Amino acid sequence: MLIPITDSLYALQVPIPYPMKYVTVLIDTTSPVTLIDTSLNTPEAVATLEAGLKELNLTFQDVERIIVTHHHPDHYGLAGWLQQQSNAPILMLQEEVDRGEKYWSRWDYWRNEHDQHLLSHGMPEQSQNGLGHAMTQSRNRMVLGEVTPVQIGDRLSLSGTEFEVLWLPGHADGHLGLWNPELSLLIAGDVILERITPNIGRYAYTRADPLGDYFETLKKVEALQPERTVIGHYGPVIFNAAERAREIADHHHERLEECLELLATPMNAYDLSLKLFQRELDTFGRRFALAEVIAHLEHLRLRGALKMEKVDGVWQYWRA
Repeated sequence: MLIPITDSLYALQVPIPYPMKYVTVLIDTTSPVTLIDTSLNTPEAVATLEAGLKELNLTFQDVERIIVTHHHPDHYGLAGWLQQQSNAPILMLQEEVDRGEKYWSRWDYWRNEHDQHLLSHGMPEQSQNGLGHAMTQSRNRMVLGEVTPVQIGDRLSLSGTEFEVLWLPGHADGHLGLWNPELSLLIAGDVILERITPNIGRYAYTRADPLGDYFETLKKVEALQPERTVIGHYGPVIFNAAERAREIADHHHERLEECLELLATPMNAYDLSLKLFQRELDTFGRRFALAEVIAHLEHLRLRGALKMEKVDGVWQYWRA
């Protein structure tokens, strides 16, 4: 079902085989006809997108531009296939081209680096084997294309007006947002979510302090005070983004305090993740939990609150 955002901009909930169940894809019918995010390369996603475009009297060949908020498969996976249908450029923030996109385009290299990164933080090898299979499945649901970088502060025509390109790092190093102050409308991807907190993970290829980056992003969202915010999952529109940003920041500060309390004695990130995320998690869920714990630990270490040392190939953290 298409949900109108402006006179020419529509949100479409596209199915994905993940717990969130759907990802928001935006379709702008004003020239240049634009998709913002794409979902995965699955038959279900292609069929849903085709039906949404048809309802707007459009086809895949009519798409003139693809904007990707960030490199995660459920947002980027179908971009290359769509480019093959229409020759539309794929726009991505320069920071994301330099880091996140290269995770997929240099897959063999970064898959090994990613494995070693998680193992060095305590993930058991048997868990790593299952994760490797799941990550390969994700990669197989992606078709990469030729990406055109855009810069922070660029202005992109959308829905008959101009939106400013924002850099909103944390969930992804080069997460792109689009902001129009006259409409008080923020297109936020996964920067802000309503039912869950976005995963803020420290991975092998990411910036040193993604949680620190994310705190700055949350301050930026709070300062913008958008009346409407289009989000990547659930929603697709929320009306309390500034308040939600404060709630999410409070959640992460509470997590930081929990980490400090538990690290009176040395512990690796994986063991700490089992204490902080005690419910049963699937392979992806445990990987997200571990990466988020690493992000919190590194945030604390970089601020002098923790020390670390490698013991038998695994990093141990403790209170400074």
